Amino acid sequence: MSAPIALPSGLVTFMFTDIEGSTRLARLLGRDYRPVLSEHRRLVRRTLSASDGTELFTEGDSFFVAFADASAALDACRRAQRALAAHEWPTPDVAPRVRMGLHTGHAEPVGGEYASPEVHRAARIAAAAHGGQVLCSAATAQAADPLPVGVSLLDLGLHRLRGFDDRERLFQLIAAGLERQFPRPRTADSASHNLPNQISSFVGRRIERQELRQLVAEHRLVTVVGAGGAGKTRLAIEVAVDASGDAAQPPAVDPARAGHPDGVWFVDVATVTDPGLVAFAVAAVFGLRPEPGRPILDTVVEYAAARRLLLVLDTCDAQPAACAEVIARLLGGGRQVRVLTTSREPLGVPGEVVWRIPPMSAEPGPAGGPSDAVALLLDRTAAARGGHPPGPTETAQLHRVAARLDGLPLAIELAAARLRVLSVGQLVDRLDDVLGVLDAGQDEPVGAQRPAGRRHGTLQATVTWSYRTLAPRAARLLRWMSVFAGPIDLGTVEWLLEDDPLGPLAVLVDKSMIQAEPAAGGTSYRMLDPIRAYAARRLVEAGEEQAARDRHVAWALHALQRAYLGPDGKPVTLSLYTLDPLADELRAALRWSTTGGSARRGLQLASGLDQWWRERGLAREGRLWLFRLYGRIAETGEAIPEAELAAAYHMHSQHAGADGEFGEEMRFSHRAEAAARQAGDAGLLARVLAGRGASLIDLGQFVEAEQVCRRVIDWAAANGAVGDALFAVYSLAELLCRRGALDEAAEVLATARPAEAARPAERGRRTVDMLLGLVALGRRDLVAAHDHLVVALRSRMRYGFHRRACDTLNAMAVRCALGGDPSTAARLFGAAQATRSALRSTAGMFGGYWAQEQAKVRSAIGDRAFDAGYAQGSRMSLVEAAALALAVEHPDLTTVARWLADESAGAVGDADPLGGRGDRRPARPW
Repeated sequence: MSAPIALPSGLVTFMFTDIEGSTRLARLLGRDYRPVLSEHRRLVRRTLSASDGTELFTEGDSFFVAFADASAALDACRRAQRALAAHEWPTPDVAPRVRMGLHTGHAEPVGGEYASPEVHRAARIAAAAHGGQVLCSAATAQAADPLPVGVSLLDLGLHRLRGFDDRERLFQLIAAGLERQFPRPRTADSASHNLPNQISSFVGRRIERQELRQLVAEHRLVTVVGAGGAGKTRLAIEVAVDASGDAAQPPAVDPARAGHPDGVWFVDVATVTDPGLVAFAVAAVFGLRPEPGRPILDTVVEYAAARRLLLVLDTCDAQPAACAEVIARLLGGGRQVRVLTTSREPLGVPGEVVWRIPPMSAEPGPAGGPSDAVALLLDRTAAARGGHPPGPTETAQLHRVAARLDGLPLAIELAAARLRVLSVGQLVDRLDDVLGVLDAGQDEPVGAQRPAGRRHGTLQATVTWSYRTLAPRAARLLRWMSVFAGPIDLGTVEWLLEDDPLGPLAVLVDKSMIQAEPAAGGTSYRMLDPIRAYAARRLVEAGEEQAARDRHVAWALHALQRAYLGPDGKPVTLSLYTLDPLADELRAALRWSTTGGSARRGLQLASGLDQWWRERGLAREGRLWLFRLYGRIAETGEAIPEAELAAAYHMHSQHAGADGEFGEEMRFSHRAEAAARQAGDAGLLARVLAGRGASLIDLGQFVEAEQVCRRVIDWAAANGAVGDALFAVYSLAELLCRRGALDEAAEVLATARPAEAARPAERGRRTVDMLLGLVALGRRDLVAAHDHLVVALRSRMRYGFHRRACDTLNAMAVRCALGGDPSTAARLFGAAQATRSALRSTAGMFGGYWAQEQAKVRSAIGDRAFDAGYAQGSRMSLVEAAALALAVEHPDLTTVARWLADESAGAVGDADPLGGRGDRRPARPW
């Protein structure tokens, strides 16, 4: 048994040491850590043995030592730090940085150990130190008097140690060969940053937060650029909190690169009233005072030069030149200084990384949760209503609100505040005046000065902050661009301005009032909706609205005409996909045509969208626009040629039929006929009368419909308008199929194919092939049916005729059922019905036929199997359903495969390997 250790008693000085970052060092060195740890222990123990220190406890990288003499304890710490610093370690990076803490107090050993709060106080003092630093308490400083030669103590002030209620005055050991510059002690009240505390929760922005955090770790100057109210300040503060180590979750970057041991410091430049005061504001957060005869910026640069810190300069656009000067001097004076700024425009400092903050995401969150924009709106709405979250019905409407506000956080916050007095439905109804509804109740007296801190109190004030800095050309471009509903390209900007727009456009992009969105086909430019609303107000105030919006209508008509033409200017097969990106612009142009512009131009716009409205399930919207245009004509008395009125009434009739309003369909068909007869245009009259057959079919008057179709076809042939009667041919073929006259239907359709091919606006629908496919189904000719229906479906999907593609899916389902694949048939029936429901489209004349064939499939495979397949199909998108239909194997290939299987089984006999087209079942009427 070893002899008992003689421990000091009475006034005892306790010393604790450990290696700063020992865990990280051990992970870095792996097996090489143990030699480093052993050498560290040897050096410390050699010093202790020469200083009458008694080692009580050693665990891992830490020492616990008791001294009878406080002066000897300080001297031992000095010599230990010198020995560690002078030792030749494998590399400078692996040199252990040891922190030491001393405290002196009365203590008596019992059983070879000390049970005293003085021990805990010494441990807490050591924990407050940094690697290479020696801290001691006031009691040790007093007990060590006189100090060892060459030693002094630096008073660091009062600090609250963790676990103790009182404050302890700490001193740092100063001696030759020891580091002197250290961050603030790591005590319970030590301030590693001055970041403002946030009252509300931070919602979303996970990807943006991670991306910006990585940029700050990799670059010395990062500027977050975005429009006013985009959330720049809040995101920058959250990233700064991560960097300060106060975040709930550790940063997802290398701590050695992202660490800021000298603090993270925040300056709100918006509160600085003079450019010369920016440097003073930075000095204040660093705790510096001006020195006599020396510029304050020199003092700031010298202080930061030897420190690893992150400076956050918020709202630099308030004093851009002064901020740029301070940043350039700080970065040039210290290699470890990093700066994160927020601004509405780049600062232009060398080395600046400009990161544009995007709007809050509208994409669904993880596991199908709400998007970031919706999540923020839900959170703030609950707060505005005393913690009561919105119900399921309101949540669906809040998605519309978030989308309407373009993901702008300030607008979302203001919208939530409005929900204290409005229902969500009432808010949605008022969002056409987005500035008026969101800024309601925020008015200030005329001439009142808004404090800098309240620059984001209203959307109006937020955008005005940037607008007032614009030169006249840039301000005019912003106003005129507000007439566009979505992104536009550079050519459109040039056309709008009738001048070289590059200069003012660059200014608007730099100031974040216009969003530049690069793409492979070229950069597009768009305006966030709240900014658009502000610019539109300015457009009216400037007296420029009439000219700007008329020019936008002209642009919309030109864009619409180009959708029908190829690069050579000749008509091409109409693709409705070319109209999809134009829809919002055309709606904006229509809105002006119905309120302040030309109704005739509005009718031309509506005509260009004729088929698009019906094929996208928007026939009701088309009808509403036409009613508004009729009202505009009545209001202004604008003269409209009869031919154009006839085309509009005919289009209206077709919309009403697609929308199930059959009485309205027939009324407008008669109006169209009257106007067409007044116009004296045979082709127009043929087109109008050709649509009459569809109107009668919708009313269930099949005999009358067939008679009308035959008369129109004959009349058109006699008047040189055969192609214009194409729809009468389609209707007649449908009626013939319905009553089983399949041969005559095929003959009628054969004559229609050249006329269809000659009409670019209609040929993409491949109606002739669709109807010939139905004729083939009636004949039970699966090969012909498959060929025709695949051609029709491919073309309808290729050119965007979605409503008509539903009919082809149903027909392919029948083909699958007749071909012995009822499972695929059930899925296609389900997909077709789901898409038709989404498009709010009626089943038309073939609705009964589809229902009859579905019943046969159900009977063949049973309710359970049919319902399962139908449900699976109903979850498919139209594209997925079309792919399924087009993947159905051709009947010829199926027959050959079966023949080969039978041959291998010895049961071929005289079977026809090509399917025996001559052996068809007799035709059956539908």
